Amino acid sequence: MATTPLSNEGAGRKTEDGDGPPSVASPHAKNAKPSDLTSPLITSISWGRIKVHGIIEELKDAKVWPGGGRAWDWGETGTRHNPGIQLADVEELLEHGAQVVVLSRGMDERLRVADSVVKAIESRGVKVHVAETQAAVAIYNELGKEGIAVGALFHSTC
Repeated sequence: MATTPLSNEGAGRKTEDGDGPPSVASPHAKNAKPSDLTSPLITSISWGRIKVHGIIEELKDAKVWPGGGRAWDWGETGTRHNPGIQLADVEELLEHGAQVVVLSRGMDERLRVADSVVKAIESRGVKVHVAETQAAVAIYNELGKEGIAVGALFHSTC
């Protein structure tokens, strides 16, 4: 599968704290309210590779939110394709002020998203979109370009 180049627009810069996976943060993230931060756009997506504006390294799976993002490590919450995305995976997005959440199911839609997870997110007043990864990227980038506080979980393989 070929890489799908997307817009090069987006906010953020690489941070070098030496701990954890690659991350991106807004230059003003320490002093800004989440509603003041722009969600970093996805600049390309292909099988096994996600490029987030402001993160130097390509990621396999990504968590992005208003003002930042990082690699999504499934091991942190015990996520597997089945039962799928856990509410714990989404918490970080909500903590960073996401008012809309986009959950990708993978390129072949093998990653599950339980109705109970969607309902739990919506019960907090947060809108949820669930889609195949390339469609999820398109939804996320469109919302981000509109200035909406959007967060997402992206799985770039099956």
